[in-house]
Amino acid sequence: MATISPFARPLYVMAKPVGAACNLHCKYCYYLDKAKLYPGEHNMMDDDTLERFIKQYIESQTMGDILFTWHGGEPMLRPVSYYEKIIRLQQKYAAGRNIANSLQTNGTLVTDEYAEFFHKNNWLIGVSIDGPREYHDAYRRQANGNPTFDEVMRGIDTLNHHHVEWNAMAVVNHINGDHPLEFYHFFKKIGCRYIQFTPVVDATRLGELTPYSVRPRQWGEFLCRLFDEWIRKDVGKYFVQIFDATLANWCGISPGVCSLAKYCGHAGVLEHNGDIYSCDHYVYPQYKLGNIKTHTITEMMYSEQQTKFGRDKHLTLPRQCTACKWLFACNGECPKNRLLNTADGEPGLNYLCEGYRMYFEHVAPYMEYMKKQLQ
Repeated sequence: MATISPFARPLYVMAKPVGAACNLHCKYCYYLDKAKLYPGEHNMMDDDTLERFIKQYIESQTMGDILFTWHGGEPMLRPVSYYEKIIRLQQKYAAGRNIANSLQTNGTLVTDEYAEFFHKNNWLIGVSIDGPREYHDAYRRQANGNPTFDEVMRGIDTLNHHHVEWNAMAVVNHINGDHPLEFYHFFKKIGCRYIQFTPVVDATRLGELTPYSVRPRQWGEFLCRLFDEWIRKDVGKYFVQIFDATLANWCGISPGVCSLAKYCGHAGVLEHNGDIYSCDHYVYPQYKLGNIKTHTITEMMYSEQQTKFGRDKHLTLPRQCTACKWLFACNGECPKNRLLNTADGEPGLNYLCEGYRMYFEHVAPYMEYMKKQLQ
């Protein structure tokens, strides 16, 4: 029997209504190969699974505001009518709760019909775009190798035309990582005020880093130069997720990004057939918690298995990390990136450690000042 020990924060389950299906073939996509977990299966979530998920997800929440996140693959492979059905089911089971929705897309399938739906229902849209054309098209391409920048920008223009709220989800790799200001100025130019920069760290099965992975020192320099530009000109006008999360940790508040939090485990993922996994980056058989047709989301997300998964982020840190003065700000970052050995040979050091130490040293005086101002 599962041990119910509710987290002191909201529970999230990211839903994959199309599984790993996508109309693009981005070089560093971590989810495309998840289709191999379900050979021969139709990737589209059926109506019964969808309704079970919406009902259970609402019932699992302990707070009045509930956020649904629709992800992929590419969730816009489903028609607008599918998401209209989602709205009806949410209204059916809401029981007076305030429900919000967000959707993550590559932006290439945005139409006027979709944008009108998003605006009418106040959906927040995350668009994956890796900066100017030469950086974006380096790795974000169609399956036939054709570039996608123009299609993404057309999608963004359509969202803007219909006054849809959106933010940018940008991957930092070994190419654009050398150009933080050009990267950042591009997003300002296209009117994006909320930006999430994610470092790509991708290891082969032999444990070797792929050529497109950002380098540790490169990541640190990227963040330092970006921060200098932001702190001089854009505080309160543009919002960069990692800066907000860093300040939260400085103030002793749980950050808005799980990678910098002390524990994880409160954000699972739902596959198209109802399977629940511990995390979007841990969709592997050993991290499967069960299926919503046989167990409730509450049972699975508050199970001993998932609680251990979340706490292991902190409990498995090597000694070098637990003795580090920046532990409160970093928390070892995402466990999936803990690919190195420490100076004394202990496994579990984050691949990006050098870069994060550079960044925290650089921003410390500013974080201390902002902390005092907030207090």
